[in-house]
Amino acid sequence: MTTTYGTIPTSSSPPQTNLEFISRAKERFKAGLGTRRPWKLLFNFRSFNLPTSLSDAITRIKTNISYFQMNYAIILLAILLFSLLWHPISLIVYLVLIAAWLFLYFLRDEPLVIFGRLISDRVVLILMLILTVVLLLFTGAVLNILVAVLVGVVVVLLHAAFRNTHDLFLDEEEGVSFSPPGAATVS
Repeated sequence: MTTTYGTIPTSSSPPQTNLEFISRAKERFKAGLGTRRPWKLLFNFRSFNLPTSLSDAITRIKTNISYFQMNYAIILLAILLFSLLWHPISLIVYLVLIAAWLFLYFLRDEPLVIFGRLISDRVVLILMLILTVVLLLFTGAVLNILVAVLVGVVVVLLHAAFRNTHDLFLDEEEGVSFSPPGAATVS
């Protein structure tokens, strides 16, 4: 009786595994972008109006940031990219960071687990934003980065405050909608 300990199964055709990897990455990219909300919904001009009070604005900001989280991340990253066009070293660092963003946030198809702890998407988003800003600060484009982040945050907060939440669905399968206190819910 012969036993083989420690053998590692290998694939017989490496080019096929490369194609499988590309295919899986393409599927994850589509699925990852699938978690973002449609841009048409984000910019539905019929859904914009003034909040009735400060508490209404804060509720809208919380709801919209939760609902459009992926879209807002893309907007912030795009604003940061445009601000770095005149700083080539920063742009290279930024492109490397984009790859990290793709694999750790946008294309991840399984929950992120570190040391046996489940890390939420919001924590990954915040950590990636901090890592992006810190690494880009070391490239000498401090003023551009700070202005870009400030502009991005202002754009996101203004959109979130003025975007009404009546037509947003928390769980699309169940049809539970976000609505401010006192408003009728749509089922």
